[in-house]
Amino acid sequence: MHESLENFEKGLRNNDPEISPSMIYAYACIKKGVPYCNGAPNLGVESDALVELAGELGVPISGKDFKTGQTLMKTILAPGLKARMLGLEGWYSTNILGNRDGEVLDDSESFKTKEVSKLSVLETILQKDQYPDLYENICHKVSINYYPPRGDNKEGWDNIDLFGWMGYPMQIKVIFLCRDSILAAPIVLDLALFSDLAKRAGGKGIQEWLSFYYKSPMCARGNFPEHDLFIQQMKLKNTLRFVMGDEEITHHEH
Repeated sequence: MHESLENFEKGLRNNDPEISPSMIYAYACIKKGVPYCNGAPNLGVESDALVELAGELGVPISGKDFKTGQTLMKTILAPGLKARMLGLEGWYSTNILGNRDGEVLDDSESFKTKEVSKLSVLETILQKDQYPDLYENICHKVSINYYPPRGDNKEGWDNIDLFGWMGYPMQIKVIFLCRDSILAAPIVLDLALFSDLAKRAGGKGIQEWLSFYYKSPMCARGNFPEHDLFIQQMKLKNTLRFVMGDEEITHHEH
C-alpha cells in the first residue's frame, strides 16, 4: 500500500481511506523534522513511503507497540529457556485489563494486530529452524479479556509447558500484576530523550537500537527484528557508547 512516497502523497491529496490517521500524524511529524515513535499496535510509520521520507529528511523513527506487561515477561523468560536448551511444548497467555486499552482490544478485529505482535516474539527468539527438536511444535495461545473493575491495573497469567533432559516435562506459572501507565511512562520518556539524541547525532530513518522498547520493532529491509530483551539492551548500550565516543561493550577478554 502506497509503497512510494509519491503515491502516498497522492493518496493524501485524494483522501484515500487506506491512509489511517496515525499514518497522517507520522507524515506530519516527519515533514516538520520531529522524530516519530509509534507506541501503538496500529500502522503508523512502518510504510515504505514514510521510511523513505524519514531517510530523505534526516528524521529518526521507531516503533511499534510499547513492550510492557506480558510480552516483556516473554522476552525475559524465553531467552533464558533457550540459553539452557530447555524445550517448549506450549505457552498459554491470558490478560485481564479494564482501561481503554482493554475496551479497544475486546473487539476481535483490534485484537488481531496485538495478537500478531505477541505471538511473533517467541518464534523469533527461540529460532525453531535451528532447534527443531526443542521449539518446532510449540502450541502458543494468547487471549485478552476486558474486565472494567481492573481499571489501569493489568493482570497477566502465563502457563509454560517445557521439557528438559530425556524429555522430562515441567511447568512454569507466572502471574504478573502491574499497571499499564507505570510501565509505559518511562518508555515514553526514554524514547523522547533518545530520539532527540539520535536527531542531534545525525541519525535518520529507522532506529533499530531502540527495539528494546517495542513489541514489534522496526528494522531495515532485509533484516529480521530482534526480540531478545538482552540483545536489545546490548545494542541500546553500545549505540549510546558509540554516540558518546566510548568503547563499545564486547565479550572479548582484554
